[in-house]
Amino acid sequence: MGRKWENIKEKKAAKEANNSRIYAKFGIEIYVAAKQGEPDPELNQKLKFVIERAKTYNVPKHVIDRAVEKAKGASDDTYSELRYEGFGPNGAMVIVDALTNNVNRTASDVRAAFGKNGGNMGVSGSVAYMFTNTAVFAFEHADADTVFEQLLEQDIDVRDVFEEEGQVIVYAEPENFNTVQTALKELGIETFTVAELEMLAQNDVTLSGDDLTQFDKLIDTLEELDDVQKVHHNVSFE
Repeated sequence: MGRKWENIKEKKAAKEANNSRIYAKFGIEIYVAAKQGEPDPELNQKLKFVIERAKTYNVPKHVIDRAVEKAKGASDDTYSELRYEGFGPNGAMVIVDALTNNVNRTASDVRAAFGKNGGNMGVSGSVAYMFTNTAVFAFEHADADTVFEQLLEQDIDVRDVFEEEGQVIVYAEPENFNTVQTALKELGIETFTVAELEMLAQNDVTLSGDDLTQFDKLIDTLEELDDVQKVHHNVSFE
């Protein structure tokens, strides 16, 4: 599995440059998670996960609270969770996760983004089998070997722990996201530069020239769509 946390971090930083957009997307995600279960993160693991992710993007408490309160009310907004798969230039694979209250609009917008930027939509399953769903944590001021040993002592199962560019990276099973994050916090790790569920590509591809320019435009166009929550791909920028 490619170690692509640096790309995740860069994507996160780019999104933070447009706070209003990221706040709005998390507001919808928190609302949906709260509406699907109890509007209490201690009783709703999905809601707890989304809120923890929102905190790593510095989403203000009032945005989180407003979304939860909306879910408690009489709002009948209904959102569907959708996943689209497609291809970019020269072997690039793309997964698009969306939350939408208008499926036809979102499908049309995503298809247009692919079509106008050198890509094309694939059928369900045409791309996802080449990715592995992974809980990814990144943080500073720690030693990978020490963290790994401490997690083992707590019987916390992780896939990998390593250091890269001054940060410790932890890969874990997606269903263990909350367990691993709680364990890391108990080890004194309070701030995460990345705390996400990511679809990590099993094999990366490298693009250059016009292919890379076109691919960048495709990803930017997809991420700018209001209904799109996350975009995953197998392109390495190293």
